[in-house]
Amino acid sequence: MRHSAPVDEIAAIDAPRPRMGERVAARFRRPSSRLWQVAAQVGVLAIVAGGTSAFAVMHKTVKVDLDGHVVSKSAFGRTVGDVLAGSGVSVGARDSVQPPVDTGASDGEEIVVRHAHRLTLEIDGKSQSVWTTALTVGEVLDALGSRTSGARASASRSQALGRDGTLLRVSTAKSIHVVVDDTATDTATTASTVRDALRELGVVLSAADRVSVPLDTTLVDGVVIVVSRVTTTSGTETVVAPYATVRESDPKLPTGTSVVAQSGRSGSAIVTFEADYIGGNEVARRLLSRVVVGEPRNLIVRVGTASVPASAPVGTASVPASAPVAAGTSRAVGQALAAARGWTGDEWACLDNLWARESGWRVNAGNLSSGAFGIPQALPGSKMGSVAADWRTNPATQVTWGLNYIAGRYGTPCGAWASFRTNNWY
Repeated sequence: MRHSAPVDEIAAIDAPRPRMGERVAARFRRPSSRLWQVAAQVGVLAIVAGGTSAFAVMHKTVKVDLDGHVVSKSAFGRTVGDVLAGSGVSVGARDSVQPPVDTGASDGEEIVVRHAHRLTLEIDGKSQSVWTTALTVGEVLDALGSRTSGARASASRSQALGRDGTLLRVSTAKSIHVVVDDTATDTATTASTVRDALRELGVVLSAADRVSVPLDTTLVDGVVIVVSRVTTTSGTETVVAPYATVRESDPKLPTGTSVVAQSGRSGSAIVTFEADYIGGNEVARRLLSRVVVGEPRNLIVRVGTASVPASAPVGTASVPASAPVAAGTSRAVGQALAAARGWTGDEWACLDNLWARESGWRVNAGNLSSGAFGIPQALPGSKMGSVAADWRTNPATQVTWGLNYIAGRYGTPCGAWASFRTNNWY
């Protein structure tokens, strides 16, 4: 006998079943969707984790020794240059950076930056402008090396350098030769000037002492310095007070002629002086006072200003005519000696007429009333002995003295002739 099933169970049995392919597809579809979700979440986490790691690697915290001042800086960058730029530290082409700017930067690293600046460096008086990253005077000297070994600088080695425009004077060691009081000394010094070198040697100078090289001269190797001690004394002496020459215009004399109206005479004066001596020899004198004890008398010369017609013939009252001169006579001697002085033409005519009136050109002409003698009528005649001892008989001696007298008193024979015409003597 067959049992019948419940409705519900039948319905379940009779219900259509899915095919095999549909069941397999349904089985794998649901688990695959969840896998993709997990994979996506893992990918996002990986990207975030990777970015955080890269961020941490690029960020650096470093110590920067900036021109001697250490500061902490934080910035992003791969190289030293990147980190410095990112932290606001500028670096120029002349600046010094250690480690170099293209070196990879490490977190916690110390970076030394020295900015370059101009320095005026004067070595033994020779100045030059240089770039340096040194912070102190000592660093500059060390950079110069053996050139400035033992040198003296204008500032201590520990002194910090200023910025652009700082002046640093350096004096290197030099050998010098010094002579003081006849004692020679060879020494080495780093003094910068002659004054400093003498001070180092203990040489004390008085105001009058002389030094062969100016005291402010920059020392050079091998220089020779001679110090001459000066002694000073004072004294007095009588000196000549010279006379002055005064020239006065005279309208009565022809232009070009002159007459001595008053002979000059020197006076005398007492001077007080101070003199410097080196080794007993006077090298300088300074006048302290001057007192005239004998007044000089001025030489007064009258200079003709009267115009003479250019066509005035020889033989007029101003320029007399001259007759022919016979050879071998006193006149011939006089004409030759006058020509030797350039006194020809009118000047010879004036001389010829003057001495013709005075003595007739006779060597033994004498004036009994006055004592004048010879061709020029010297008074007294013995004055002509200043030329030669034969003044009594030699026309050349007498003429020479007479020409000297005319030149000194009147300038020219025509000047003497003009005076004779006015005063009847010359």
